[in-house]
Amino acid sequence: MECDVIVVGAGVAGLATADQLVADRRVVIIEAGERVGGRLRSIDGLDLGASWFWPGEHRVAALVDELNIPTHPQHLDGDALYDAPDGVVRLDGNPIDVPSSRFSRGADDLTEALRRRVSERSGSDLLLDSHVHTVESTALHDRPLVVTATTAGVTRAISADHVVLALPPALAAATIEFRSPLPADIADLARRTPVWMGTTTKAVVRYSTAFWRDVGLSGSAVSHLGPLREVHDLSGPGGRPAALFGFAPSTAQSGPVTETEVITQLVRLFGPSAAKPLDLHLADWRREPLTTPTGTAELTDYSTYGDPRFHRPTFGGRLHWGSTETSAVAPGHIEGALAAAERTAETIRAASIPPHHQETR
Repeated sequence: MECDVIVVGAGVAGLATADQLVADRRVVIIEAGERVGGRLRSIDGLDLGASWFWPGEHRVAALVDELNIPTHPQHLDGDALYDAPDGVVRLDGNPIDVPSSRFSRGADDLTEALRRRVSERSGSDLLLDSHVHTVESTALHDRPLVVTATTAGVTRAISADHVVLALPPALAAATIEFRSPLPADIADLARRTPVWMGTTTKAVVRYSTAFWRDVGLSGSAVSHLGPLREVHDLSGPGGRPAALFGFAPSTAQSGPVTETEVITQLVRLFGPSAAKPLDLHLADWRREPLTTPTGTAELTDYSTYGDPRFHRPTFGGRLHWGSTETSAVAPGHIEGALAAAERTAETIRAASIPPHHQETR
């Protein structure tokens, strides 16, 4: 199988890269999971991964407008809480949250819309539940890079002019064999780069009503007791569905956060009404092998994010690093993923090699 560009990873970075290239290049997207979206993952419109985008993040705002994705402002009104060792303190106002926007049907509404737009183009293929094993630079094929991947038990070789690694660098380094070795400094950089959200458990708790608003609370809290170190309102437009969510940072040695621990904390903060959720979801991103490889949860040197070495393609300008961690703009955010996609697509378009499927029309 031949194509112009292979994109490894169907999160927002990978889908956005394909979206910018597929009009005039043959693109194959290879995704190890059974769904698209990566760290944009929602259940019934409630986000277990990325939730917000921020003022000034113009790439997200523009894409939302293009794809007609409904959004709403993050709820800010009301007082916040401080979960102190000697008791819960009610703060005057909400110094925790800042103005931001949320996806009204969940953040994966964005990636589903991107997937649909990419799939409508004749120059694309999306391979789900497909695991990339090797990347090799070779002169023995019509295309200079060869990727092997397994789909439904069948392993195939796909050759391309360019390969985009739109997944966390540490994940690529841990799970892909580069048969043409990466430069030593790039391989080391990739192994040392933390996975965004890779040390985080996110708890999402849905209720029948946003009862905290009835007593003048914003739903926001900070805690030194845990397990959730911060809590925010995750409700939809007009407070429906009603939900709270919180982040529990962890280490490689931390045990999993339990539902009982989460509910106990929310009752301590918001009272007995918090004891009866309709649903509770825990997403421990540290234990998501398609996001965070074993042994990387302890990585904490975020100075590697946006390192200029990620912006210089290897293998003769053909292997590109395209995840949010590699972006010099808003790394870790959806905006960072889109900036990485923009940079990667521009680099590939600027290459002198003519597109394959234009030649064969």
